[in-house]
Amino acid sequence: MRFAENVFLKLMTRYFFACSFVSTLILSSPAGRANEETAVMDSLSYPDLPPLMINGRETANLRPVTTYESPISNLDFDPRVDMQSRNMAEAQGDVSIRGGIFENTGFQVGAATILDPQTGHYTTELPIAPEMLGEPQVRTGTDNALGGFNSAVGTIGYSWRRMTRGGSITIGGGENSLNFQRLHNAWTQPLGNSEDWTIGYEGEYSRSESDGAVQFGDHNFYRGSGRIQLLGPDSQTDFFAGYQSKFFGLYGMYTGNQYTAFNPYETENIKTRLFILNHTNFYSERSFWEATAYHRRNGDHYIFNRFSPNNNFIHETGVSSIGLAGLHAYGKQFALRYALQITGDDIESSTLEEGKFTSRSYSKLSILPQYQIELENRQSVTIEAGATLDETNRDGSKISPLAEVSWRMEDGEGNFDRLHLSYAQSTQLVGYGAIGGSETSGLFRSNHDLSREISKNIELGYTLDRTVWSLDGAFFYRWDNNLVDWTFTGAGARAAENVDIETFGFEIVGSHRWDRVEAIASYGYLEKKEDYGNTAVDGSFYALNFPENRLTLSLNWNPNDLFEIRIDNEWRDQHENSLRTGPDQSTYSHLAASFFPAQIEDLELFIALDKPWDKEFQDIPGTPGRGDQFSLGASYRW
Repeated sequence: MRFAENVFLKLMTRYFFACSFVSTLILSSPAGRANEETAVMDSLSYPDLPPLMINGRETANLRPVTTYESPISNLDFDPRVDMQSRNMAEAQGDVSIRGGIFENTGFQVGAATILDPQTGHYTTELPIAPEMLGEPQVRTGTDNALGGFNSAVGTIGYSWRRMTRGGSITIGGGENSLNFQRLHNAWTQPLGNSEDWTIGYEGEYSRSESDGAVQFGDHNFYRGSGRIQLLGPDSQTDFFAGYQSKFFGLYGMYTGNQYTAFNPYETENIKTRLFILNHTNFYSERSFWEATAYHRRNGDHYIFNRFSPNNNFIHETGVSSIGLAGLHAYGKQFALRYALQITGDDIESSTLEEGKFTSRSYSKLSILPQYQIELENRQSVTIEAGATLDETNRDGSKISPLAEVSWRMEDGEGNFDRLHLSYAQSTQLVGYGAIGGSETSGLFRSNHDLSREISKNIELGYTLDRTVWSLDGAFFYRWDNNLVDWTFTGAGARAAENVDIETFGFEIVGSHRWDRVEAIASYGYLEKKEDYGNTAVDGSFYALNFPENRLTLSLNWNPNDLFEIRIDNEWRDQHENSLRTGPDQSTYSHLAASFFPAQIEDLELFIALDKPWDKEFQDIPGTPGRGDQFSLGASYRW
């Protein structure tokens, strides 16, 4: 039996008393015995954020131009997310937050983070139909330290959406021989003769293929996913199963321009299987808990040159995990936020079994007590202070403090101001790509002695939330110790190296709603000071590949009931990188329009264009950038 599938007996024994202690605290109070009916919300355990005015999120477009939609589609334009794409975001997109790298970002579904133990490149492989999930929540600071798992800088969290009866069928195509199709449907019905319980069934199938917007940037994708949902007056249970297969190519996809003499027309074939069981229970006006269990297998077949396929690398990882998170209120003043995750993984690889181990178990327990002081004139102050405990069977344990003080003022009409100051420490362990390969040969050089990464973050932020507009800004300073980066020296292979980095940043996001126009704009600034402790390092693929200045602007315009126009834009001034052969500045736009003919209700005809105005800009230094892509199609809903 695989390590990842039998590790739970050992881990659950270790944490039985910790879980029992938390349960005792919850169930021993009057609130723990209450059973008041409550509404299901997307993000109960996190503070209020400014309203996401466009489509419930911070981008105008939901549907991508180049393939079918996935949970990460159009995160390119999210103000708090930096998407560094190879070919396109849905093919292989590295997601970083606030100047971190892809491996510092976690993706959480329910109460558990979906771990990629190989490199973190495949964290975004979530074979889940977007209709099944709530809108992405970007969590940083204390929220990430509390609920994130092995993600030192940020977490993108998704909740399970309540199922509603209905479905859609979509067909489309475009230039570069693009064609795509989607079918989605959901059924709900009462459970037996009950008036309070319903059961639902939801299924989806999607596929797309294209020759690619750049030479040898072809792809062939398909995904199938389904879930069963049991919904009660104060609980929701979801069982999900999904499978996705993705083939795509790109010249210098991972090696950049370091091996041009060997014609690196690289391809990747990824197959992902994911099973999730999730349960959420609301037991009083302010209290809830959520439990998630999942198993994920991810197979990756990478070929350095498609015309010489013998130089290939084959990996398969398995991850099994259980997570628990919630908030328990003790009256009106005291509350306890908590999170627990236990995970085991293993890897079978043609190149990543030279390290000290090929399996590992992780665990994290987070406790954050909360005290709220009510002031006059609808004002309140909330004080939170707690800690997290990270453990693994391959490294030492680490206790990390976290604290936040916030002030909030409301006007009784839904408007509020919020000021917060926080400090949080979080840690993580790097994947097998950095610690499991050869240290002396190959395209990618590992380091078997890389230690635990530690990230410390202090943040000061202010939020203004009004009926038709909002403004949210934050200053932050982060110290990353022993961050693992991939570096290069001259024309040699990329190598995993520790680096200490100090990052200063500022971000501001504003939104406004007019009669028929919605807009969101943002600006972000980043500055870094790095120390590799190795003068031979010439440059960085990831840690120093960041925008010093970044602007986004998203618009959604409904001139009448028949048309909708959506525009997402990003401009960036990227930090100089000696491996990048193109410009350091880039402008990128996603333009789309929809027509809803009055003669056929629920029919949408759409056109869309991805337009990189600076085509020579390289998201990944040394790797070709994206090309223009035009598509059109039709979607019918019922």
